[in-house]
Amino acid sequence: MTTLVFGHKAPDTDSTGAPLIWAWYLSHKGTPAEARLLGTPNTEAAFVAKRWGFDLPPVIADVADGQACVVVDTNNPAELPANINNADVQAIIDHHKLVGGLETKGPIDITIRPLACTVTVMHGLMGADAAAMPDPIKGLILSCILSDTLEFRSPTTTPTDKALAESLAADLGISIPALATEMFEAKSDVSAFSDAELLRMDSKEYTVGGKDFRVSVLETTAPKIVLDRKDSLMKSMEAVAAEDGADQVLLFVVDILKEEATLLVPNDLVKTVAEKSFGATVTGDTVVLPGIMSRKKQIIPNLKV
Repeated sequence: MTTLVFGHKAPDTDSTGAPLIWAWYLSHKGTPAEARLLGTPNTEAAFVAKRWGFDLPPVIADVADGQACVVVDTNNPAELPANINNADVQAIIDHHKLVGGLETKGPIDITIRPLACTVTVMHGLMGADAAAMPDPIKGLILSCILSDTLEFRSPTTTPTDKALAESLAADLGISIPALATEMFEAKSDVSAFSDAELLRMDSKEYTVGGKDFRVSVLETTAPKIVLDRKDSLMKSMEAVAAEDGADQVLLFVVDILKEEATLLVPNDLVKTVAEKSFGATVTGDTVVLPGIMSRKKQIIPNLKV
């Protein structure tokens, strides 16, 4: 049976590149494997795949009973297929906090390391086999690291992530600033997406203080393009929350260059979240949060209601 490798719903660059990379590695080691996606990837992920010569993996809605699979870039059942506990999960490779709730058919390999990017974890697991990586796989790893670290601006960046990226860039003859600029420009082009699509594009579900949140992050070098749609986005938040069974959508627009986030504040609940979580003073329908760039390290751990 072919092993399927996939990441989380609302796939970003790491959750698109990591399945391709690990599917290559498993196949290289003699285990037939193919990458899959759990949704349409964002514009940066699509650009990165094309940049390194990959077709986007097929999108799947669920997995069959007994399907061999490897889960990457998440361990959260809410971000995985509904039937995941009936599949044959053989490994989890991740860099997020342990959520719990996954049930497997037997003992499996689980590697969760405090690194900025799943593919950095993968590279370490490859050991000597990493020397066999073809250039397109190296390019995917480099791009995933630049995406997850926002070109090393994110506080999640570790020396291991940065050293690997710099080594791969030198090996490929790639300018990190030039590649990162191309990637961020692709990520910032959101004109073709509806408000609902933007709110779900890079989002994760979390429960805080009994409230179910969809925490959405839009990383961009052109925040004005998103913030100009503020009124319509805030109107869409209520509909998206209702459709997704959430109490509230939280939208953080991260300015990659200024290294700050703007939180849209459509109601008193979000105002309370902003003030209790980030010590902010909210006087209007947006609030700027200096230095806030990482959902994983700065937003989620601090959320209070």
